[in-house]
Amino acid sequence: MAGFFSLNVLQTALEVGLIYGLVALALFISFSILNIADLSTDGCFTLGCAVGAMLTIAGHPILALFAAMAAGVLSGYVTAFLQTRLGVESILAGIIVNTALYTINLAVMGFSSNVSIFGRDTVFTLTRGLLGDSPTSRILVLAALLAVVCILLIRFFGTTLGLSIRATGDSPDMVSASSINPKLTITVGLCLSNSLTALSGCLIGQYNKTCDINLGTGMVTIALASLIIGEVFAGKKGGVARRVFCVVLGSIVYRFIIAIALRLNISTEYFKLVSAVIVAVAIATPRVRERAKLERIKSMSRRMRAERKEGAADA
Repeated sequence: MAGFFSLNVLQTALEVGLIYGLVALALFISFSILNIADLSTDGCFTLGCAVGAMLTIAGHPILALFAAMAAGVLSGYVTAFLQTRLGVESILAGIIVNTALYTINLAVMGFSSNVSIFGRDTVFTLTRGLLGDSPTSRILVLAALLAVVCILLIRFFGTTLGLSIRATGDSPDMVSASSINPKLTITVGLCLSNSLTALSGCLIGQYNKTCDINLGTGMVTIALASLIIGEVFAGKKGGVARRVFCVVLGSIVYRFIIAIALRLNISTEYFKLVSAVIVAVAIATPRVRERAKLERIKSMSRRMRAERKEGAADA
């Protein structure tokens, strides 16, 4: 078992899980809170990676993080603009933006399908000088970054604007009746969501030291799997703080599942199928639990009725 779960496998799964946790948090905002299916995630993830890679090559790895987030904000704004101003359905708006981002990402990368960052300083190499050449230095950097993001999100959703965004997802009509502009809350929510997606793309680019035009393909499925797993951990009565941290935990658990699949020599061509199965199982788990609980209640009720009938017959 120790050989199966080597330290290197566990460390890689944890590091990648923390990076992808940002995308899971992005879907938590758009899908769980705003109730919007944002399909621009794939292209936005690659956009963040592309912008980050080009600035990293230029010698600005820290600036690359903020530039990637700014690019994500622009992507989210365009998606929200199509929905709120032009009346385009959320799914179609995401598809349109995702399609447009393919060409934009190519342009950012100098119309090259692959860009290498090898030999350049990244966030991880810069912080290695502060934390020492420790194998856990990248984990510490990513954990600190995720902790800051989670705390800021929790604080933000406790503000008036954050509560308005949460209310918009629950009932847009009620929000409109309360003199809150749902177009503004949707725009802010999608801009925030896409900024986290782009930040994740930038980090994965610096982590792998490369950027590929097809990097974000299937990112919606991966993030959705992580989100659903996290929601299962959080439960229905979980508050925002618990749900946020459980979403990150769900991302880490998902990467551990993928690591197990790799150790079992499952071909990478089957990973999309594995992701789909994980999503299906995670979604079905609460329903199965409810049905099992209902069956237990029915069984107890039938047993009690049988006992009462036996008692009446004896009398």
